[in-house]
Amino acid sequence: MKIAMVSEHANPLATPGSVDAGGQNVHVAALSRALAERGHRVTVFTRRDDPTTPTRVPLCPGVEVVHLTAGPQRHVPKDDLLPHLPALSAGLAAAWRFDRPDVVHSHFWMSGIAALDAAAERGTGHPPVLHTFHALGSVKRRYQGAADTSPAERARLEPLVGQRAATVIATCPDEVAELRLLGVPEDRIEIAPCGVDLGMFQNTGRAAARGATFRVLSLGRLVPRKGVDIAIRAVGLLHEQGIDDVELHIVGTGDAPAGESGPDAETVRLTALAESLGVSDQVRFLGRVPRDDVPALIREADAVVCTPWYEPFGIVPLESMACGTPVVAANVGGLGDTVVDGVTGLLVPPQDAPAVADAFARLRADPAFAATLGAAGRMRVEARYSWERVAARTERIYERALQHTRQRTDRASSAQFAEAAL
Repeated sequence: MKIAMVSEHANPLATPGSVDAGGQNVHVAALSRALAERGHRVTVFTRRDDPTTPTRVPLCPGVEVVHLTAGPQRHVPKDDLLPHLPALSAGLAAAWRFDRPDVVHSHFWMSGIAALDAAAERGTGHPPVLHTFHALGSVKRRYQGAADTSPAERARLEPLVGQRAATVIATCPDEVAELRLLGVPEDRIEIAPCGVDLGMFQNTGRAAARGATFRVLSLGRLVPRKGVDIAIRAVGLLHEQGIDDVELHIVGTGDAPAGESGPDAETVRLTALAESLGVSDQVRFLGRVPRDDVPALIREADAVVCTPWYEPFGIVPLESMACGTPVVAANVGGLGDTVVDGVTGLLVPPQDAPAVADAFARLRADPAFAATLGAAGRMRVEARYSWERVAARTERIYERALQHTRQRTDRASSAQFAEAAL
């Protein structure tokens, strides 16, 4: 099967944790690799953000990344990319005229617009377009309000992507409910979760010896909605109780303006918060860390904390469980599906620092319980969330979409034949 992935801002070659680079980049890269290992040919189309980048770059055997020129050949914040979608769509259409994919899988709402418009140029013979949103504007507006930087057009265009796509691939049941509210027909929604690289994230391997302190690790891009401040406040609450042997290591950076070499605004805010709570000596900012070093950091931690305001799915808890480290996670979005409370980790109410502090204290006081959670987490990801399993499920979804497309094409051809016969 020839598969075209469209990921307009999330280049699978980008370093996770950099500006506008996170879970979607990891998802597109890993799913593409896993599909290629199943014998498919995958081409990932993304926007060129550097004039020196080659047009075609191999990602791995069977996967190639194609950079299309659409707007300035530099980084453009994803929320500013809407005016450049016609150029991206034209580039996709041109590429597909000479090498037609069997299926198209777009990622994020703007990729969906470009992919659907490009595919529509072929008329009734176009390949089916399947779509994964990764995040929904309706949910973002609900939690961020006036702080939402999405273009105003998103409220109108995003539902149309879901309604026009042959299939919308949701990552968890919580997203299915949100898609229904957008008017996406339920019979065109399928579920395929995110996955985790079990070869990279293992529960054995390199890790520094743990010290006398209880170490908690936070991973991810530093933006307010990720709720890293909640974890810092939890450390502060424990400090007030006289528990000073809990340390929080924070991996990731925020969005700094281009050309700015100092710390980003979110790191500055979080640093000031730790100082105000008297725990600056217990909170360590590690900045951006090479991805190959992340598994060891997880194994060195006693727990991983993930407390966003909302989260469509969340890959970090999977990576933590794969490394055998228990998770403290907010019970929002897909986190409530991946983390089983009291079995693979502890779920806490969203934006609830006292509950997070209690979870830290519970794991700190009962290492045997924490070890049991970690072992169960590894078993869960092996059973449900390997990229091999996710790719197999996604492949079946593609096959069903192809079958439906062929049936519609056959019906259209039969109707035209009947009309001509009259």
